Amino acid sequence: MARKGTDERPENEGETSFVSNYLSALLAQASYLFSSQFHTHLKRFGISVPTWRVLAILSDGQGKPIGEIARIGLYNQPTTSKIIDRLTAEGLVQRRQDEADKRKMLVFITSKGQELVRTLMDDAIEHEKRSLEGYSPEEVALLKNVLRTLISRLEKA
Repeated sequence: MARKGTDERPENEGETSFVSNYLSALLAQASYLFSSQFHTHLKRFGISVPTWRVLAILSDGQGKPIGEIARIGLYNQPTTSKIIDRLTAEGLVQRRQDEADKRKMLVFITSKGQELVRTLMDDAIEHEKRSLEGYSPEEVALLKNVLRTLISRLEKA
């Protein structure tokens, strides 16, 4: 993606090393740089990354099974269960039986959890805007669509 309004080229363009052209390495570097800046912001509020991830996942108000939270949050299921236990004790989430399938338990965000995550989501959106400054809305949409498609395809593989 070219940066809007400039003839800038990425610093590493033209590099021929393996990692400068390997998608996995590029995604990992971008994810680390993008996330670590926001994670520093979370620390200022005393919010852990696992708390942020789980509350952001549940912020739509739709209950989700622990396995889905684990997949989206990038944790294994036992770790996710421990995070959910801690957040339940803090009154930020609650477990409830699935109305459609009584054998399943779903995790829901509480009103206390919603209050906490609402401001952080606004901060996350501002962080995203600052990080993507110089890219057109079409470029940002394309990037997100390509990443969603890649994730979907890899999950099915």
